[in-house]
Amino acid sequence: MRRLFSIILLLVLIYVAKPLWEGPVSQYVDLSFLQPVDEKVEQLAEGPAGDWVRDTAQSVQRHTGELVDQWKAKPEPSAQEAPPLHEPAQSGIAIQNVEIGMSESEVHALLGPPQMKAWNDYNTLWHMHHDNYHRFVMVAYDTAGRVGALYTNDDVIKSNNGIAYRTLKADVRRTLGEPLTELKKGRILYQLSDVDTIDLFLQDDLYTYVFYDEHENYQLTALLLVDEAFEQRKSSIYGEPSDELRAGYERTLFELTNAIRVRKGVRALEYSTALSDTARKHSDDMAQNDFFSHDNLRGQTPFDRMRIDGITYKSAGENLAFGQYSSIFAHEGLMNSYDHRMNTLTRHYTHLGIGVAFGKENTPYFTQNYIQK
Repeated sequence: MRRLFSIILLLVLIYVAKPLWEGPVSQYVDLSFLQPVDEKVEQLAEGPAGDWVRDTAQSVQRHTGELVDQWKAKPEPSAQEAPPLHEPAQSGIAIQNVEIGMSESEVHALLGPPQMKAWNDYNTLWHMHHDNYHRFVMVAYDTAGRVGALYTNDDVIKSNNGIAYRTLKADVRRTLGEPLTELKKGRILYQLSDVDTIDLFLQDDLYTYVFYDEHENYQLTALLLVDEAFEQRKSSIYGEPSDELRAGYERTLFELTNAIRVRKGVRALEYSTALSDTARKHSDDMAQNDFFSHDNLRGQTPFDRMRIDGITYKSAGENLAFGQYSSIFAHEGLMNSYDHRMNTLTRHYTHLGIGVAFGKENTPYFTQNYIQK
């Protein structure tokens, strides 16, 4: 019995750790002979010992997650040489040389046309600029065609006060002062979530949302700049639900996920309509029935739901988020949760589907389904 247990444990270890070594090893050895191992572990996960197999796999993944996170493969495809960052002239802070208040034509002269557009919670569009997901920047314009909001999760920040990518949280606060605890919308004051990975500052009519990475010593990992007047386009803390906003949140979260994967040296994922349909149904279910769980009220797991929808895979995972203000906040929150971060950066996943739904008080539910085909 002990020998059988050891064999099963060895199979699980080989299966879970495979993403760490299959890339370089496959360059020299045909690994197709390991396919029966993958199939055997998947059978075990579906059988009576399924809970133990999944718990063991998660434990191994937690201990190997940092290696996956830090594995620096050559980006595919490669990026062009980065243009130099210049000192900002207008707002004191720039993202890829773009500043709040610039015209759309000025932005296009710097960044070229956007690769993607998606509806956002400010009742306008994010214009997404990147080079194969390198130097990822999102720009939103006001009614006069001027930049009203800017976002990046890349090393393209330049400021007159020393704030930059990887600036420590203590240094950010030393420079910008005490963060806000409330956000005023019209006559309503909204109490901001007490999250130690997000700060909000207001200086010279500019809101600065700073996102920190708790897994990297609370360094600045992303920045969202919003003109004060532009911020008031939202009448509440959440955007007004619509089909356009749902689709915009889904596309934005997909692009953010690929941007951080490429940033960490992991290949970008392909979008899956079928996976998105499965994810969206789960978000709808949670929103309509007021629950938040990977297992639905019928006891179905994410893997059950994928199989019911006819989705086949070698491996799969699911991320959930609820109540964050937008896709940006959902993404940054997932990256600060170890298991969710591990899913986001897993090397062997190939496809991603995302589904969003809105619940009470317009709070969004986000579901991400990852698979390896």
